[in-house]
Amino acid sequence: MGLKKYIAATIIFLVVVFGYTYSLELGSYEASLLGYSLSLPISVWIVFPAAVLVLVTYLHIVFYGLINYFKQRAVLKDHESMIEFVKAELLEKNNTVKFRTKEFKNLSSILNQFKISTKNERFTSSNEDLNKIVGNIQDINDGKFVNDKSFKVNETTKLANLNMLNKVNEQIDFAVDVLKKPENYSSNVVKQAFENVLREKSMTTVKKLYKNIKLDKEQAFKLFEKDASNNEFGFTPDEILQIVKSLDFTKDDYLVLAKNYEKILKPDQIIALFEKLSSEIDEATTAYLHVLCEYEMIEKVKEIVTLTPDNEFAAFKALLDLKDAGKHYNLEAISYK
Repeated sequence: MGLKKYIAATIIFLVVVFGYTYSLELGSYEASLLGYSLSLPISVWIVFPAAVLVLVTYLHIVFYGLINYFKQRAVLKDHESMIEFVKAELLEKNNTVKFRTKEFKNLSSILNQFKISTKNERFTSSNEDLNKIVGNIQDINDGKFVNDKSFKVNETTKLANLNMLNKVNEQIDFAVDVLKKPENYSSNVVKQAFENVLREKSMTTVKKLYKNIKLDKEQAFKLFEKDASNNEFGFTPDEILQIVKSLDFTKDDYLVLAKNYEKILKPDQIIALFEKLSSEIDEATTAYLHVLCEYEMIEKVKEIVTLTPDNEFAAFKALLDLKDAGKHYNLEAISYK
């Protein structure tokens, strides 16, 4: 029974009881208490306790109705807070959401121990903001750059970093901007920007930007490969020397470098390059000897190795001895490491 029906029924009940007892003409009754007296029809005295009881039931219903209302309101508020909790987890934000009910507090405590992530399937819910957030995250995970001002992600999060990588991959001009001010971006974004610029931009552009970043060996070799294929606008020996000096190249690294350039550069160019490198860096001497052997400059090789101890450059000395004996071998067949 609803409250309105209950109130109507109790009022009708009181009216019927009063009407019936009043029709009996029972007279009046006087009640005295502490010097005060009150005389009322007996029908009123009969209805009065029932009326008090009815009033108390009204108050009881209203009281527990209010309690139930506030409980329901707390549940609705916690439901909204749980949506915000999920949003914060998805966006990798510090979760400061508070809950009112014990049940939601327990649930949030459980969820805090898990990582909430999205699936590949499209997400749908009754909350449009949540749908939009999940859709943006799925786009980022799919390699798309999301440029949505309402999609606010902390710049230090993995999600923001991935979105920045997507932007670098989508927009080559942005990759150029990253290399202009690499200190403003994370190392992996800078590295990806460098690779993209190296692949898509001219050597002229690359030469303007590469000094802005600290190259590692992998990046340096890719840079040298780009240079070797565009040697018309490529590096000078001094520029190559400056790059390798900062990378602590080994003998093997210089040999790889020599093989990279010998495919493209003219003999006099590559000989001059490695002559300069070996004159300043001892580790590059093996690569220089390799270049000289490739171009059959045997006398120059002899001139260099004869001034060294017996145990140094032994492979090259053995190669020279074999040539003097009339036996010819491919340089790659002899270890010169």
